Amino acid sequence: MLDFETRLAHGDHQAIKLWLRLLTTTTLVESELRTRLSATSDISLPRFDLLSQLEREPAGLRMSELSARLMVTRGNVTGLADQLESEGLVERTSGPDRRSVTLKLTPLGHERFGEIAEQHEGWVIMLLGALSQPEQEQLSALLGKLKAHLKARRA
Repeated sequence: MLDFETRLAHGDHQAIKLWLRLLTTTTLVESELRTRLSATSDISLPRFDLLSQLEREPAGLRMSELSARLMVTRGNVTGLADQLESEGLVERTSGPDRRSVTLKLTPLGHERFGEIAEQHEGWVIMLLGALSQPEQEQLSALLGKLKAHLKARRA
């Protein structure tokens, strides 16, 4: 597994060190989740993420909203939606202007997602278990502060 921190050179700014640590940690967690998902189901991590967004929105989400939430292109969402629809896990409905499409989980989609989500939650808890509850809360607060700063810069 690639460790982005190997790119560091003596004298690199602390912000560069932090960026590479965040990138490496995210990559390691995602890789472990991908491996576990593929070993226990036929749902990839991107498909799981899309189903997860729909699970939280019973009325469904527009494709553009899914794209924004997942931080991927509409083309990526369309490809995933095509696969999931062919498996009976999601359904498309046309919006009032006929150009917008809403995607929502089918009953089978709810069932399949529920089976996998419980395992996924356990894996995440285990993977982040190196940090105590207070440490997780502290890290979450710090990352929240950074996220707010970055979002404010985009506004």
